Amino acid sequence: MKKTMLCALALTAALSALYATGGRDAGDAAALRPFKLGHLNSTAHLLAFVAQEENFFRDEGLDAELIQFSSASELAAGLESGKLDVAFIGSVPIITFQATGHDLTIFGGAMTNGHGYVIKSNLVPPGFQEGDITVFRGRNVASVRNSVQDFELLVLLRNAGLTPGVDVNIVYFASQTEAYNALQNREIDGVSVYSPYASRARDEGYTVVYYCNEKEEFHDQPCCRQVAYTPALNANPDLYLAAERALIRAYRFSQQDRGRTVDHVSKYIPLRRDLVEYEVYGGHSVSRPDPDKQATVALKEGVVEFGYTNDYNIEPLYNTAIYRRALEGLAGENPGDPVYRDLLAHFNQYE
Repeated sequence: MKKTMLCALALTAALSALYATGGRDAGDAAALRPFKLGHLNSTAHLLAFVAQEENFFRDEGLDAELIQFSSASELAAGLESGKLDVAFIGSVPIITFQATGHDLTIFGGAMTNGHGYVIKSNLVPPGFQEGDITVFRGRNVASVRNSVQDFELLVLLRNAGLTPGVDVNIVYFASQTEAYNALQNREIDGVSVYSPYASRARDEGYTVVYYCNEKEEFHDQPCCRQVAYTPALNANPDLYLAAERALIRAYRFSQQDRGRTVDHVSKYIPLRRDLVEYEVYGGHSVSRPDPDKQATVALKEGVVEFGYTNDYNIEPLYNTAIYRRALEGLAGENPGDPVYRDLLAHFNQYE
């Protein structure tokens, strides 16, 4: 009897240890590699949130820590200082960082589209139709310098024949949070937004001027990219392969379980659940891990042509091999899986 009880206690202890480590034994848990990922206060970075909450990072051998930052420059500094292994950084800022000599490599994606601008509703004239950028004529608009939103606004103003500083006054802030909070000031009339600030703005009574995915100029515009410090990426390719596998698995999960995906995102982004769901599944953005090299290179060429930054050779700073290896590995392990099949088709078409 005593022996039976001891065996039962031993089994209970072993199971408790197994559950506590997400299915790995204590030795496996101790062998996990430290991994730090930097993100913004955005629902669009759901791949990281889902990978963490569903233990995909742990399954791939990583002891992951997610760290929120407020700006692209802070994320880039975190990579270069070794405080971060991966950061989700906007496409325009990473292009300008690369153009100015920062040794940072794009190796995956995090979000396509998902940003735009809003205005105080009392300033909207009768008959206003969403998408009409001329509503900003004579207005003070808050934005973030060296951001996708800023570049898009400048392009749309030019296309509408409006001159920044003359027809529209752009007031720059250090972060999206600061820019959005400036709407509380009487002097600020409109502001740039990315997910989830658009939903928050509409919920607080502001009017959406445009979503970028609805503008012909920015259809399928790559936004946040997975970025690493190039020497670290080259020295530890297996670390980044493991991380990429976890993020691809997170994308697959997001396509199959909307309820739990919204739960996970809500844990990191404090916003009403229905607003989180709209930002994630409302059609204005896609959180996809594909590097989308063709689209990003095209954006780089457009940014250079516009005069937003200097030209440079992006090829040495764009790595698609890690994503390819991770995706092909998962597809091989899960033959016939429709999500992995679609990701492979997308990658093969747009690499």
